[in-house]
Amino acid sequence: MRAKLGLATALAALLFATLAGAQTDYPQQAIHVLVGFTPGTGPDIVSRLIGEKLNALWGKPIVVESVTGAGGNIACERTARAAPDGYTLVMCGNGTLVFSPSLYDKMSFDPAKDLAPITQVFVSANVLVVPPQLPAKSVTELVALAGAEPGRLTYAHAGIGTSQHLGAELFKAIAHIDIQPVAYRGTTALMPDLLAGRVSMAFANIVNALPPAREGTLRAFAVSSRKRSAVAPDLPTMAELGFPGFEAVPWFGLMAPAGTPPLIVAKLHDATVKILGEPDVRQKLSDLGLDIIANTPAEFSAAIADETPRWAKVIKAAGIRISE
Repeated sequence: MRAKLGLATALAALLFATLAGAQTDYPQQAIHVLVGFTPGTGPDIVSRLIGEKLNALWGKPIVVESVTGAGGNIACERTARAAPDGYTLVMCGNGTLVFSPSLYDKMSFDPAKDLAPITQVFVSANVLVVPPQLPAKSVTELVALAGAEPGRLTYAHAGIGTSQHLGAELFKAIAHIDIQPVAYRGTTALMPDLLAGRVSMAFANIVNALPPAREGTLRAFAVSSRKRSAVAPDLPTMAELGFPGFEAVPWFGLMAPAGTPPLIVAKLHDATVKILGEPDVRQKLSDLGLDIIANTPAEFSAAIADETPRWAKVIKAAGIRISE
């Protein structure tokens, strides 16, 4: 009996050592990073930047794939269903992790249980912008215009349940105006109609909104963050313009399927945080108006748990539900 027990213990130790060795040798093949938004958006740009650095560090291809739809949910769901081996990751945002559980009557996966946090990567502001042909040169004039013609003005957003969508709904509720939503597959997809004046306004991500605003092809009124953006300090916050407590910002973090071995999660975390600390990376993200977070998996998980009930109240008050 003792001999059998000793043999079993030895085999278990050998198996553990073999698995641990395989995990510390990670990666041994290409890593796929899914992004739920179109190329050229903040999460896509940052994913590609991190991917280039990981490729240089590990010598393995990092394939960034755009998987749009459902405000980022499809990319996150595909990752949740992938093998938990560290070779399928996702740049997942608060649209899926925080907003969607309260928006959808039913989800085909549980963001809190089916994904493993690695690190929150960045947070950015949205910018309330209008095309120059719209006869409103301030938020006050925009509210007055919308109030004079209820239901005529439209707002574009990057997908149901995104911060751009909920930011506009929060604006509607506080300002007591009736503006109609027009959904797109990401911020880059909505920009042509916004620039052409086919939609009246948008809370567009600062990465995409700031360049045309500086060129004069869009008119920018305010940022949706609690504090002014370092990259556009002249733009006031919505709170400064009479919307107290207004905040609707997108943040994104790197995640793996639940069940991914802790050694692999730790290796991905350490490498990503190191990359986010490099001066050239910090400068590139700063130039885009993105603030780096780079927290631990535990801190990432705590942020999700903290924000989810707060946004649930906002979503319930706005009466937003999505049936699938």
